[in-house]
Amino acid sequence: MQPLHLDLRGRAVVVAGGGPTAARCARDLTAAGADVLVVAVRLCEDLHEQHGAGRVRWREGTVGGADLVGAWLVHAATGDADGDAAVAALAEQHHLWCVRPDAPAGGTAVEPAVVRRDDVVVSVGADGDTDRARALAVHLGHLLDSGRAPLRRHRPRAGRVVLVGGGPGEPELMTLRGRRRLAEADVVVVDRLAPTGVLAELDPDVEVVDVGKTAGNHPVPQEEINRVLVDAALAGRTVVRLKGGDPYVLGRGGEEVLACRAAGVEVEVVPGVTSAFAVPAAAGIPVTHRGAARCVTVVSGHEDLDGDDLGALAQLGGTLVVLMGVAALERLAEGLLAAGRDPATPVAVVQDGWSPQQRTTTAPLADIARVARTARVRAPAVVVVGDVVDALAPTGPRTR
Repeated sequence: MQPLHLDLRGRAVVVAGGGPTAARCARDLTAAGADVLVVAVRLCEDLHEQHGAGRVRWREGTVGGADLVGAWLVHAATGDADGDAAVAALAEQHHLWCVRPDAPAGGTAVEPAVVRRDDVVVSVGADGDTDRARALAVHLGHLLDSGRAPLRRHRPRAGRVVLVGGGPGEPELMTLRGRRRLAEADVVVVDRLAPTGVLAELDPDVEVVDVGKTAGNHPVPQEEINRVLVDAALAGRTVVRLKGGDPYVLGRGGEEVLACRAAGVEVEVVPGVTSAFAVPAAAGIPVTHRGAARCVTVVSGHEDLDGDDLGALAQLGGTLVVLMGVAALERLAEGLLAAGRDPATPVAVVQDGWSPQQRTTTAPLADIARVARTARVRAPAVVVVGDVVDALAPTGPRTR
């Protein structure tokens, strides 16, 4: 048997039958761009909906020779073995390939189990054993999603940039799409807080550009990062900007998207698990919890929050999560207290979330700056202010 991928866009395909199997065939064929004619005495609800939406044409009756004129392919899915055999014989007379979904060996073409991931299509045949083929296809889908398949392109194409949110640094918290995009990369521009452990899985010739920042030390300014992304993409390379957390949550992803668009570069954003929620969760702290908080506000400790800002934050209630807030902890606490926040409000500072070095320092708002200083808390850390800090039993080591 010779496996082929057929381009059915705009080509006529006949589906014989009006039941659920025929409906599935018609749906798959229209998704491939085929012009589908369904020939059946009656239609199941699914096919009625497809016909009503204008996705398929319907002729009431049974398949005859006139239906096959101009067709490129036939699917025999009447639900009756003798009826399917008759359709297959008619297709043979017209020199047309015929698929019999319920009895693959009786047709002249076999519908494989298919895995689709973006522009990658894998079809699996198993000598008519559809259950075996389907199981293999599921396994291959998992392989593609894991990022361990060789997905890099080797034919020239326009370059592009993909901003991938890597989550809080734990590779297992990356999304499947993020892992797959990383496997396609020719260039990876990476942050310090990204899940750098996955870089060891890249091909040796993938270029890795480290643009990591630490508190008070930004060796590669944002404008230069934008330039690196755009220049590599304009050179025809697939560029993955691997970031910690989520690109659109205090990650300056919007600036990078605008830079790419201004240069005419295709850009995609893959969301990530934001550290604002994931790091508190690692310490057993829910950012919302019934009876403790039903809203959450996320702010950056790098912002120059004035008295009015802190006053508004103090009055919001709920949970306040501060990213990059260790250096600003004393100023933040003083401002919230001055704005009327209860001095006894619980505060947690979760350092090195999702790493073996993770630890949590807790204290009332009035004391947190002193306690954190004594405990030598350092970045990276996430600050959580609110009753949720004590809502559940603590997880992991805590300093008080």
